[in-house]
Amino acid sequence: MAAMTVQLDIVSAESSIYSGLVAHLQVTGGEGDLGIMPGHAPLLTNIKPGMARIVKQDGKEEVFYLSGGILEVQPSSVSVLADVVMRADEIDEQAAVEAKRHAEAAMAEAGADFNYAAAAVELAQAMAQLRVVETIKKNFAR
Repeated sequence: MAAMTVQLDIVSAESSIYSGLVAHLQVTGGEGDLGIMPGHAPLLTNIKPGMARIVKQDGKEEVFYLSGGILEVQPSSVSVLADVVMRADEIDEQAAVEAKRHAEAAMAEAGADFNYAAAAVELAQAMAQLRVVETIKKNFAR
């Protein structure tokens, strides 16, 4: 019996990043973590900045950073639409650490004209990138 799979397309504003059959997709939705498997109920929801982990039909895993976006689940396909998508090995860890530091410093020194929402988004994105890097180091460096 063949393994159950669903067609997954991960698309950024610039290009198609992944297209193929997967057994499982894990992302962080607006209300928490989501695990999508073949046969999942139709769903349309927002995605928070964070990690997308896929298990391909051959059992191999691949990890991506998503800047946030939209997840659409249909009976025979799943689509992830995000502004920015990076494969885990494309993340610049030092740049993410610096972006986190910059956002935290800006929030600590906030003045009257400070854009708190923009700094919070920058901080969330940097922290999400670092979580992806940490996950890769922990799970795939064995």
